[in-house]
Amino acid sequence: MSRTYVVTGAASGIGKATSELLTSQGHTVIGVDLRGSDVNVDLTTDAGRTAMVDQVTEISEGRIDAVVAVAGLAAPIVATASVNYFGAIATLEGLRPLLLKSDAPRAVTVASMASLHPHDEILLQAFLDGDEAAARARALELQEEGPEVGHKIYSTSKQALARWVRTTAPTADWAGAGIPLNAIAPAVVLSPMTADLVATEEGRKALTAQVPMPLNGPMQPVVPARLLAWLSSEENSHLCGQVIFIDGGFDAIVRGDKTW
Repeated sequence: MSRTYVVTGAASGIGKATSELLTSQGHTVIGVDLRGSDVNVDLTTDAGRTAMVDQVTEISEGRIDAVVAVAGLAAPIVATASVNYFGAIATLEGLRPLLLKSDAPRAVTVASMASLHPHDEILLQAFLDGDEAAARARALELQEEGPEVGHKIYSTSKQALARWVRTTAPTADWAGAGIPLNAIAPAVVLSPMTADLVATEEGRKALTAQVPMPLNGPMQPVVPARLLAWLSSEENSHLCGQVIFIDGGFDAIVRGDKTW
């Protein structure tokens, strides 16, 4: 049966691969991105988030079956804090009323294996408090310390998003309304974002040392796209609040038997 999906970050990387996969399966996809999509907005801003909800509501005539919130940044900049956490949550919460019209509503977002990397406690608390002004102020401080420290903006935003999914999914608004809410946590995906990292043998070795992926190494975007497609399908009736690491074994190496 054909379903209507909203995919953010639809113009490139995992979002593009997911949109193409769902379209090939006969579904209707409303793509959202900065440019080159059905809905062109900036999810780092309140105005962009509001416009996204308004335009999706108009295009879909007020009813969708699934939200796949992929849009994000990995750069050590303030905008990463806004789009990765507040943009993702605004997408999921803003479109939830449209999901309630579906017979099989689904929602999924993209965290990261970087959620296991070192994080910044002050920034994390600002995320968990829902204080975007404080988060942006702290992210600016991290950004100004250089890219090595600035990377914590990305890892912290992804940890916060994963924790939000874990605590939010079992609530009355989501599980109680029959909406499975989950996340995936990819490791290295071969995309424009990682092109420079894998362009040379030296770069690939350094990346492998930092992010070991013993099962088949870095992946094409279609690999996490397939998991997103299943999580947002009618077949997924009972996964709730799961953060699924699709990472070639990175999580198993880093955490071992500490979690299961």
